[in-house]
Amino acid sequence: MAEWMTLIPAVVAIAVVLWRKEVIVALVLSLFSAELLLLIKGGSSLVGASTLGAVNTLEAMTNVLTDPGNARLLLFALMVGALMAYMRYSGGVAALVTSLVNRGVAKTARQSKLLAFFTGVVIFIESNLSVLTAGILSRGLFDKFKISRAELAYIIDSTSAPICILILLNGWGAYVLGLITPYAMQDNPVSVLMATIPLNFYAIFTLLLVLFTVWTGRHLGPMRRANMQLNKIDGHDEQEVAPTKARFMLVPLLTMIVGMVGFMLWTGNGDLAQGSGSKSVLYATTLSCVVAYLMLLLSKQYNHQQLVNIGFKGMSELLGLVSILLLALALGQSLKNLGTGLYISGLVAESLPLWLVPAMLFLAGALISFTTGTSWGTFAILIPIGMPLVVNLGLPPSLVLAAILGGGVFGDHCSPISDTTAVSAVAAGCDLLEHTRTQLPYALICAALALIGYLVCGVVMIG
Repeated sequence: MAEWMTLIPAVVAIAVVLWRKEVIVALVLSLFSAELLLLIKGGSSLVGASTLGAVNTLEAMTNVLTDPGNARLLLFALMVGALMAYMRYSGGVAALVTSLVNRGVAKTARQSKLLAFFTGVVIFIESNLSVLTAGILSRGLFDKFKISRAELAYIIDSTSAPICILILLNGWGAYVLGLITPYAMQDNPVSVLMATIPLNFYAIFTLLLVLFTVWTGRHLGPMRRANMQLNKIDGHDEQEVAPTKARFMLVPLLTMIVGMVGFMLWTGNGDLAQGSGSKSVLYATTLSCVVAYLMLLLSKQYNHQQLVNIGFKGMSELLGLVSILLLALALGQSLKNLGTGLYISGLVAESLPLWLVPAMLFLAGALISFTTGTSWGTFAILIPIGMPLVVNLGLPPSLVLAAILGGGVFGDHCSPISDTTAVSAVAAGCDLLEHTRTQLPYALICAALALIGYLVCGVVMIG
């Protein structure tokens, strides 16, 4: 099988999404094509592979659940639905919106957007926690000021992975540090990692662009249309229950934030950076659900059976997005088995002038992360390619590493099969396809600027 054929599943996914506007159909067909190619790669005939392809597609989805991290992520997405339903039906969301407006904290559309932005920036411990907190806190405000859920999804998504890869006092930093430590560089690995911060152009441009958009209110075409239509997922109207007390939202939300930090410390044996993000976010969200349930039960607004029904109703609202997440995780693993990422990175490594290496590594990272939906997987593929170039050819380590990290964050930020993109859509109550379509122009602008930045730095720092 020709190596270029490993790109076929990614092409199928993008083509079907653009043609049919159906994410689930696109992912199923892409996953089927990936499994078909894996069978052909293994020596099966085309006829035999076609017969087994459908079965292997189902098995690929089943295998997602054999990974504890994936299972936790899917369960977390369901628990988020229950938590948001409890907050909505308690009247706490409506009460907090009223309180913020009355206190002047969010009395305008711009202030509401800034609140979402800075909430996402402050919570840099874990990307999913960042989007979840900012999304839950801001949804009612965005509805009140008639701002689209697509814009909310864009704001919270653009302040999650980008801020996590810049602050680095989290699991992201620990993971990257672990990948670069084995290489014998002149500088200390921690120093190299810290020096990537001013060179991570994609993350910096993304934060600056979203802040510019929030402040000026100017939007590109797809986002402008979204703000005219004000689409949202059915059942996600935050004003459907009369205001009660803001504590019905704030206490569960604070429980989730504090619980996340506590569970990160617990799972990391006292070291926040070594904690398990997938475990901590699931445990914290579940604890928050229990707190919300008990508060509503003790307030006698609802009885036990009504609360159970509300919880399952909230979960059911997110089943579509959970299904997309399941398919995305399965596709990511199939593409890894197929070698799509390795093929793209191999194209970059062949016969390049040294000054072009950072720009091409960024471009390769962007393509790999967008087609596979994983930033950490992209780091795992490209760092073993980039760091030996640093050691053997004397390239600036922080520049090369920053280019890889920025490229990986691009896909995590805007790929339709990225878990962060899906969770951002969940947290905002926005359709995943609409979120992807409205956010992509902004991401491409930042990627183009970052690519120019790495070309300039390559000339200046490498020559």
